[in-house]
Amino acid sequence: MRRSLSLVVCLVLALAGCKVKELADKASISKDLAKSGTTDLMKQVANDSYTPPADGRLKDSQVQMYLKVRDREKAIAQVAKEEMKQHTADADKSKNSLAGMLQGMKAIGSAADFMTADIRAAKDLGYNTQEYLWVKTQILAVSTSAMAQKFSEAMKTNVDKAYGDAKKAYDEAKDEQTKKMYGEILAGYDKSRQEIQAPASTDPALDYNRQLLSKYESAMSAYAHELSKYEDKPGEAQKSMQELEKKLDEAKKQ
Repeated sequence: MRRSLSLVVCLVLALAGCKVKELADKASISKDLAKSGTTDLMKQVANDSYTPPADGRLKDSQVQMYLKVRDREKAIAQVAKEEMKQHTADADKSKNSLAGMLQGMKAIGSAADFMTADIRAAKDLGYNTQEYLWVKTQILAVSTSAMAQKFSEAMKTNVDKAYGDAKKAYDEAKDEQTKKMYGEILAGYDKSRQEIQAPASTDPALDYNRQLLSKYESAMSAYAHELSKYEDKPGEAQKSMQELEKKLDEAKKQ
């Protein structure tokens, strides 16, 4: 009994410690946002420069950089979003007044902080922001192409199945009128199959970067993270993307 009680106490203390650390991190981020706004950040970013590799290929270290920045970005974006909501609420309470106008301006500033959270995160972690932006662009290109491919494959599977059913009905038709009807349907499916046929990638850099990113996470995760910045419940966007990916994979097997 005492042992169980001790475990419970340790767990409570650990959770309390995590909460205290989270609050401290938020306070630190809020202080930094107040001290250095988006304008100051952009001036610092202007001093960075980066020449992308000619082959367009990412390095392991660059993918790791992106993932570290992404974690930091999430914390900054969360604080900026909370402050934006608070300033907006305060502005609504003081409509048509100087105080309300000032709160409205603060809300706009917080919105700018929210939109540039990733750049600030890269700067905070000591990375070259121009290199980071290039890396992020390559990873998002991988993510969106992976999503497009999954949609295309799922649609092709559905059309192939419908074509097979129509072909069977065509072959079993007993009269010319019915055959003609199914013949027209088959012609329509043929056209659809050609339109949704996913072409093989002709971009060696994209293929290479996708294979490299797969060592760390699903290719669609980057796109999900971009959506997660706007979610109200943490993990909602990632969960939705995982469910979508699962459904698309299941559709390909049908």
